[in-house]
Amino acid sequence: MFTRAFANRLCNRIPRETPRTVGLGSSGRRDRHASTEVALKKTPLYDFHRAQGGKMVEFAGWSMPVQYKDSHINSHMHTRQHCSIFDVSHMLQTKVYGRDRVKFIESLIVGDIAELKDNQVRHTHTERVLMRSLNIFIYSILIDQEFIYFCTMTARLQEFKAAGHDSWVCGILAWLYCPHSCFIFLQYIGPSMAQVLQKGVGDDLRKLTFMTSVLTPVFGIQGCRVTRCGYTGEDGVEISVPSGDVVSLTEKLLADSEVKLAGLGARDSLRLEAGLCLYGNDIDETTTPVEGSLVWTIGKRRRQARDFPGADIIVPQIKAKTQRKRVGLISTGPPVRQHTPILSSDGRVIGEVTSGCPSPCLKLNVAMGYVEAGFSKVGTPIQVEVRKKAVPAVVSKMPFVPTKYYMGQ
Repeated sequence: MFTRAFANRLCNRIPRETPRTVGLGSSGRRDRHASTEVALKKTPLYDFHRAQGGKMVEFAGWSMPVQYKDSHINSHMHTRQHCSIFDVSHMLQTKVYGRDRVKFIESLIVGDIAELKDNQVRHTHTERVLMRSLNIFIYSILIDQEFIYFCTMTARLQEFKAAGHDSWVCGILAWLYCPHSCFIFLQYIGPSMAQVLQKGVGDDLRKLTFMTSVLTPVFGIQGCRVTRCGYTGEDGVEISVPSGDVVSLTEKLLADSEVKLAGLGARDSLRLEAGLCLYGNDIDETTTPVEGSLVWTIGKRRRQARDFPGADIIVPQIKAKTQRKRVGLISTGPPVRQHTPILSSDGRVIGEVTSGCPSPCLKLNVAMGYVEAGFSKVGTPIQVEVRKKAVPAVVSKMPFVPTKYYMGQ
């Protein structure tokens, strides 16, 4: 059983999502010394969160719920066992039109987009070239017959478009459109998500497999896109819904007793148990896919062609390995936090933790971070420096908790 102190340590950790987070320290909590004059942006569900008892915090320049009336741990476990809704409508959805839309997107990322079929989704790693100064991170990409649809971790893409970079970029014909829609996440463990959502959609969800998408009305609301993926390791969907209907849809989903709201606290511990990166913590513009153990994001065709940004650095790393690697860590005792030094058995600093928290499912401390490549093998005993004391830990494979993505029957 978790102690109250354990629960408090878990609830107090909210990470940053981007290096440009306004008013947040490295843990993501409000910085007492930060300016209080900066107006936080609000999602379409802001008033709804407040009415539902959401505890609002500053996150990436937005006012977002960290948790609701339930404890962080209860919310975390409810998501693993039943079904939860996460508001991530701070993310920007963008459509790219034009003859050279695939060429344009591939000029920014390492993934193979040309091979994707209609309504197929891909997560990818962005290598900044045109977008470096705007600090844009592409979260996911979906192919449609007429356009490419993608989500970014910041609304600063609107600045990119406003600056006139939305057509004939470096001789490529493509233009951007930012629709007025927002996201909610519906995620679950076991049968709950499919049971809940199937009542409100006409399409057979058994045919909607992991990383595929469909346009469909949801509980009578038109203009929705349902994509089977998620950020917790559980089988889940992302629902893109017109902003004016997001409260109505959320209320309809919450009418089922299986469904509860969940906040940033649960989202962070869930994604960490699943071994998933948080941009700004575990990966950023200085991280290559090889260092981040994300080589799977680089398409085979693109490796051979070496036509993606950073290829001259990344391809040799694939063949000759790199000096550091992102690894998972497990320990007992005091929790391991971001920036905790990672030590060899003889006390030498060999890396640093990028994310860490107590795991509600495992009753252990889980973390990820970067270590010298020679210490990256699973099972390697290492140490972490917590409160100026060396604590035993071990390199672990990720995910820490097995994922349950729906791959079909």
